[in-house]
Amino acid sequence: MPRSEPEDVKVQSLREQGALNSRSQSVTDALFSESEFFDARDLVQVKYEMLRGAQKDGRSIAEAAKSFGFSRPSFYQAQEAFAAGGLPALQPRKRGPKRSYKMTDEVMVFTRELLNGKPALRPTELAARIDERFGLSVHPRTVERALNDEKKKP
Repeated sequence: MPRSEPEDVKVQSLREQGALNSRSQSVTDALFSESEFFDARDLVQVKYEMLRGAQKDGRSIAEAAKSFGFSRPSFYQAQEAFAAGGLPALQPRKRGPKRSYKMTDEVMVFTRELLNGKPALRPTELAARIDERFGLSVHPRTVERALNDEKKKP
């Protein structure tokens, strides 16, 4: 079985930042095929050039969106984001919940109090106590994550 090439450093960085364009093959604009400076894998760069193409080069929105691999609604979303926050606003945001909605401040205070009294309590036991006290079914891993996240805060 052939070994795959090591991943390009830029691709790895873009992936870590959430800015790797998964549809880079859809970018057909000449800028990206004629110059090494323009990289269709860089989602932020592609979005910016799409917006610039429509605003400065006078291209229609449909034409700009298509040649940069986007839909018209995606163009408008990028345009709105850019108008509100500039280039950083074109960076994709992390999706999903930002924190556990069950592990509220009140539940965390209760959990810390339990751990202060008995530091050896396991997440399974903590989850059971939370259920008893609040009638809230919480997975032990959720408790563990919330406690670890709390430790990371300055």
